[in-house]
Amino acid sequence: MSTPIRASSILPGHREDIELHTADGLTLVGELARPADRPPAGTLVCLHPLPTHGGMMDSHVFRKAAWRLPALADLAVLRFNTRGTSSVRGTSEGTFDAAVGERFDVAAAIEYAEFQELPNIWLVGWSFGTDLALKYGCDPALAGAILLSPPLRFSQPADLAVWAESGRPLTALVPEFDDYLRPEEARQRFAAVPQAEVVGVPGAKHLWVGDAETVLDEIVRRVNPAVPVPLPTTWDGPMETGDVSAYADRTVAAFADTPVPGPQQRRAG
Repeated sequence: MSTPIRASSILPGHREDIELHTADGLTLVGELARPADRPPAGTLVCLHPLPTHGGMMDSHVFRKAAWRLPALADLAVLRFNTRGTSSVRGTSEGTFDAAVGERFDVAAAIEYAEFQELPNIWLVGWSFGTDLALKYGCDPALAGAILLSPPLRFSQPADLAVWAESGRPLTALVPEFDDYLRPEEARQRFAAVPQAEVVGVPGAKHLWVGDAETVLDEIVRRVNPAVPVPLPTTWDGPMETGDVSAYADRTVAAFADTPVPGPQQRRAG
């Protein structure tokens, strides 16, 4: 009997708590999820949104990726808390460093994926995580990167130039109603990277509430194109239920009056 896949659904997979160790001496907490009974065809290394505004390894798109994609798309999903960031998994050492010290966090995650001999490694950044991907993620170990709601706040033209020179695939999924960078402007900004693909997502907003399935489909389409999309919305096998109530204090409203760090940037009108 088929069961609907809901926000709290955890499909079969092998999941283990991991620690990442940075070159500047910090221990970061995370999780690696893999297919339960076969090697992964690809790997997602997830870089979460701003921790000063509720971002963490359990931000909903990444949580759903870890809970679903090992079973539905043969993907390994590595997610972790950058320095100073907390979630149910725990708190990573250090303090938020406005996209400076986080370069060591990105390097540690890529190094871990390499050491584990995970295949076909893609960075998936979301909001602040897209700036980390652009600034520090153009690594020879990577197959490419996917950017969710890129604000281009901390990253600079020089970072885009590095990606342009590398030729590595770069896809930006840009919500139609994003708060910071909308599809038309994104196409102009990413024109500096000839191989960049900018995908406007109709009706979507910066946090992808109600649109996680669209995001997961687009990720799978690029990382494991052998898997048909859209992904199934029901599951015929065993399924667990996760606790999605732990972050009621990390809603958009909870951070409405908290200034966003980094260079000044207008909100889209």
